[in-house]
Amino acid sequence: MPVVVNPATEETIVELDDAGVAEADAAVARAKAAFSAWRAVAPSDRARLIRRLATLVEEHADELARIESENVGKPIGGARAEVAMVAEVFHFYAGAVDKHHGQTIPVAGGVDLTFREPLGVVGLIVPWNFPLNISSWKLGPALACGNTVVLKPAELTPLSALRLAELVLDAGIPEGVVNVVVGPGRVVGQRLVEHPDVAKIGFTGSTEVGRGVMQGAAGTIKRVTLELGGKSANVVFADADLERAAASAPYAVFDNAGQDCCARSRILVERPAYDRFVELLVDATSKVKVGDPRNEQTEMGPLISAQHRETVASFVDGEPIFRGEAPNGRGYWFPCTLVEASNQDRVAREEVFGPVAAVIQFTGEEEAVRIANDTPYGLSGSIWTENGARALRVARALETGVLSINSNSSVRPSTPFGGAKQSGFGRELGMQALDGYSDVKNVFIAT
Repeated sequence: MPVVVNPATEETIVELDDAGVAEADAAVARAKAAFSAWRAVAPSDRARLIRRLATLVEEHADELARIESENVGKPIGGARAEVAMVAEVFHFYAGAVDKHHGQTIPVAGGVDLTFREPLGVVGLIVPWNFPLNISSWKLGPALACGNTVVLKPAELTPLSALRLAELVLDAGIPEGVVNVVVGPGRVVGQRLVEHPDVAKIGFTGSTEVGRGVMQGAAGTIKRVTLELGGKSANVVFADADLERAAASAPYAVFDNAGQDCCARSRILVERPAYDRFVELLVDATSKVKVGDPRNEQTEMGPLISAQHRETVASFVDGEPIFRGEAPNGRGYWFPCTLVEASNQDRVAREEVFGPVAAVIQFTGEEEAVRIANDTPYGLSGSIWTENGARALRVARALETGVLSINSNSSVRPSTPFGGAKQSGFGRELGMQALDGYSDVKNVFIAT
């Protein structure tokens, strides 16, 4: 029986029944039964229902933010911002329903048409770090394309997904179109991956588990979208606005307590600017407010569990450049930490998934690119420079899916998000996500 815990207090929020294979099969059967009717809903009506869901998210924003804050340990301000994005995502895909269409292609002897067809039942497997946000990233395009859904939230953080499922029904989306099953990934997730009636898996999680998803999906030649781990670089050149870059850098790592796959947890600094930048970075990091997620001023909350805290702590050897303060007593707290490193150190090679940043020196553009690319991951990253030509050269040279120049912002509902190399493939968000939840059907008409 899963016990859902508040990571800031270690208190039990609720105990849930643990679903297994039978419950997963039943959810798939409900989704399959609902598919024909849902795909037949007129695009304008499907758009109206998704837009109604977006409006309900807005109307219940405070409730959803509180649920997310208590279950994940997010600062309430950050939770509110995430809920606002969830509504924005649903509004975007409501507007996209009738704008994702096929083509008329001139060919000899007739006319050729293409149609975008829904896949059927899709399984959506969501991690514990951004449970509501990432649920919306997958649900929005899946529903817009006319698919039905089985959503599996993480066992640690299922509460916002369960509440969202209630809002789905309140919006008028028919029963069976969206189904939520709470259970262990190795049982429920694996069953969805292998189930013959599931046409696609949208997975966000670790690279290690992503490999297993690919292997499991091979049995039924199932489509997959994988958004996996990251070890993103924040590249700061000597000609950058150092004050601005240093003020921004902590929030590129320590937001959500560093539990973010696109965290810029390798901070690469050009040698002539290194000492000054580190001075500014330490000052900015010391100002990050760590504490009670219910406090409106809090900027960083706890880690998700005691076990995860032990894992994060194992990455910090010796004396760091900076170690911040964190509350004593109950809660899975860990301070903001800056570590001087080379790119060969474990803290720079592996995904910490906590508030620990490796600060690395480089000399010149060529070495910056080499170090940034010297990782199996390629999810996100930033480039700080006042030289526009350099910014574009480096952006084209970096092997990563999402980049920001003079910014640490990665995610917008209207733009594609996803990785390269072992950070996965396929894209969330933007119009591109719709391609991953639909098939192209080609029809030739002889004339």
